[in-house]
Amino acid sequence: MEKLLFMKSFFKNVLANIVAMVILSVLFFFFFIIIIVIGSASDSSSVEVKKNSVLTINLKTDIIDSPTEVQKDFFAFNKKSSEVLIYDAVEAIKKAKDDKNIEGISIEADYLNAGITQIDDLRAAILDFKKTGKFVLAYGNSVSQSAYYLGSVADEYYLNPSGGIELKGLSTEVTFFKDFAEKYGIGIEVIRHGKFKSAVEPFIANGISPENKEQLSTLLNDVWNSTSSKIAVSRKIDLPQFKIIVDSLYGMIPEESVKFKLADKLIQKTEYDQILKAKLKLNDKDKLYKISLNKYVDSFKDEDKSGDKIAILYASGSINSGDEYNEIYSEKYLQYIKDLQKDKKVKAVVLRINSPGGSANASDEILFELQQLKKKKPLIVSFGDYAASGGYYIAMAADKIYSQPNTLTGSIGVFGVLPYFKELANKNGVRSDVVATNANSAYYSSLNGISPHGVAMITKSVEGTYRRFVYFVTQNRKKSFEQIDAVGGGRVWSGTRAKEIGLVDELGSLNDAVKFAAGKANL
Repeated sequence: MEKLLFMKSFFKNVLANIVAMVILSVLFFFFFIIIIVIGSASDSSSVEVKKNSVLTINLKTDIIDSPTEVQKDFFAFNKKSSEVLIYDAVEAIKKAKDDKNIEGISIEADYLNAGITQIDDLRAAILDFKKTGKFVLAYGNSVSQSAYYLGSVADEYYLNPSGGIELKGLSTEVTFFKDFAEKYGIGIEVIRHGKFKSAVEPFIANGISPENKEQLSTLLNDVWNSTSSKIAVSRKIDLPQFKIIVDSLYGMIPEESVKFKLADKLIQKTEYDQILKAKLKLNDKDKLYKISLNKYVDSFKDEDKSGDKIAILYASGSINSGDEYNEIYSEKYLQYIKDLQKDKKVKAVVLRINSPGGSANASDEILFELQQLKKKKPLIVSFGDYAASGGYYIAMAADKIYSQPNTLTGSIGVFGVLPYFKELANKNGVRSDVVATNANSAYYSSLNGISPHGVAMITKSVEGTYRRFVYFVTQNRKKSFEQIDAVGGGRVWSGTRAKEIGLVDELGSLNDAVKFAAGKANL
């Protein structure tokens, strides 16, 4: 009897919860529809570029490399930032050169959500913009190093009297977990080819290896020498003096920033806007029209897309097997590539890679399909912030590879990591017995670890994958196995050094790659 009453009560509560969930789902559906309608209505309004406008790069703009990086948070109704593709951002600045309604550019970013190569592209576009004679000014409060790298390109840089500039150089910190794993009984089996393949070092060592220290030091110095020299040239500071300024963190003190020529003057934002008005020859009562970079991109009229064209295929994020939209999933990318093969209006393809790598199997699948695409139309590759490991692997179908000077590229190597918890489990009273049909049916277990034969076979697999990787590189780069192995071994290089050692063909931007592809396709 008690059981029967309990069941009645149980079903009553369940039914009540189901009804409540249905009601909430219906209400949410209508609320969601209203939000979409409101959003659609606001998006449909055209953006007008008024006369005497200033193109503004501000805190509300995130510069992204690929459409897959767009944030898709339906609940972020108060989200202030707007994503702009770096390709569109550069094209916008080019368009602004000849736009009679755009009188200048104002950089008003304390921090910048953009990669180093994207900032390089923006800087180059703004330098080109300055050739028109139009002004470029910048203003900051508490300014990050990346934001200052962009802002330093301006004719004049203004800083808030209570602000500062975080100009400190580059560093990286490697954290090690070997002792932690041993202390708590966690075993980690690492199998790799390449002494520079450092992603696994934190699990097998207590300190940085000489090889990893060498490659990181070279990479950081390559990137910093490039960026620091550009800042120093823009601010008219000689390099030895600039090094002293950075080493001493003078930028953190506003008065020192002016004294050492990092900034031109300490003023409030209202005073900065008055300077902009003066540049535009406006009176105090006249309105200052600023148009953000993302709004300016929205103002472009849609181009005629009915004729022959160049396609850009974005490969951004880690490489995985599967069929997801975000990042690089093999099944979806195979279909993308096949669609591009069949599209007769696409006369050439630019593959934009911004990836640190991932699954060797997925990378191999994508490379094969790209090789089929290359047989039918030109395939040009452009590197973003990263083109390492699998990201470099899939580039081996290219007719030509463009890299940015500061791209992290190469990492021609392979590794596998197999954690197990036998000691941790035993300490806490957990153990297991195995029943199997074959000698190595349980070659790997999260509790018992990996068998000696399992280690031998995975090592053989890793070595085979490395040889296959290097083979494709030798075919594309027209070099011997020994030549590629000498610069491989998992080592990462800057784009500048990758060009010197023959891992890429040219230093250039995505826009440069598109222009070259258009030439190859006679468009």
